[in-house]
Amino acid sequence: MTEIKICGITNKEDAFFASDCGADALGFIFYPHSPRYISPEKARAIIACLPPEVVKVGVFVNHDVKEVERIRQYCGLDLIQLHGDEAPDYCRRFVSSLLIKAISPQNDADLDALGLYEVRAVLVDARDKGRYGGTGLTSDWDIAVKVKKSHFLILSGGLKEENIVEAIARVSPQALDINSGIESTLGKKDHVKLRNIIEIIRNQGEGICDRKIFRREYKYAKNLT
Repeated sequence: MTEIKICGITNKEDAFFASDCGADALGFIFYPHSPRYISPEKARAIIACLPPEVVKVGVFVNHDVKEVERIRQYCGLDLIQLHGDEAPDYCRRFVSSLLIKAISPQNDADLDALGLYEVRAVLVDARDKGRYGGTGLTSDWDIAVKVKKSHFLILSGGLKEENIVEAIARVSPQALDINSGIESTLGKKDHVKLRNIIEIIRNQGEGICDRKIFRREYKYAKNLT
């Protein structure tokens, strides 16, 4: 079954509702320039109250390696999502099974560098004028299909009720990352849209791969460096 990550969580109400609706993972953005930024202190308080089966993902953009590790341990994060311009050498400073690398490929040439990234999964998103995700723009689904040939794929970028069925049919990603398409305002989820989109995804049936990106055993590897 296609996995679901609800990203841009900024408050307990949205976190608990997404969890209750069956989200596999929740994303907490620690990039200060994001309108969906959450402080490590607030994220830690929310995470401490969440069920253990929900995977907690920290989203970072060009952070110092030591700061990423500090926040990861402080908040109790299960996975790290690097959503900036992080190079392969930077990524190798972390345990590969804990890493999701976000990319915004423009053409086939941009895909060549993917072989240098040793990561758990690749997230394909859309970027606009220097904004690192959360733009509401649709990513390139044709390129996303090509990414899936070499990496486990999380599809992101402008996903909402109106296009989610087509996205699954065309791309068949292992997981979906949903953020702006289910918001009432920046950083606040519309609970009707959130519930509806999860129901739509679940009604699409089983996915194409038995291996899951958001697997619980990686929670217990989070103290590795």
